[in-house]
Amino acid sequence: MDAFEAIAEPNRRRILDLLMSGERPAGDLVGALSICQPAVSKHLRLLREAGLVRVRADGQRRLYSVEPRELGAIEAWLRPHLEFWRGRLDALEAHLDEEQ
Repeated sequence: MDAFEAIAEPNRRRILDLLMSGERPAGDLVGALSICQPAVSKHLRLLREAGLVRVRADGQRRLYSVEPRELGAIEAWLRPHLEFWRGRLDALEAHLDEEQ
């Protein structure tokens, strides 16, 4: 699974949103997402395999955090598309302003 497939699933995007504030154990994610622990574990595994999340051991706990390098690849892919649409929306705004 690549990063784009990983972020296509809403629960995985929610996990990434939660991890943006810092590393968290899986149990915190279970409580915040209101989905079962096995489902959270599966999503975390898929996010790790896609390179979007990293894990580190802290005694008995496993702490998860965002892996920024792969998110940078997604941003790099999106950047030209955002610039394209920004230009189109700016042109639309100018056109609408002229018509008023």
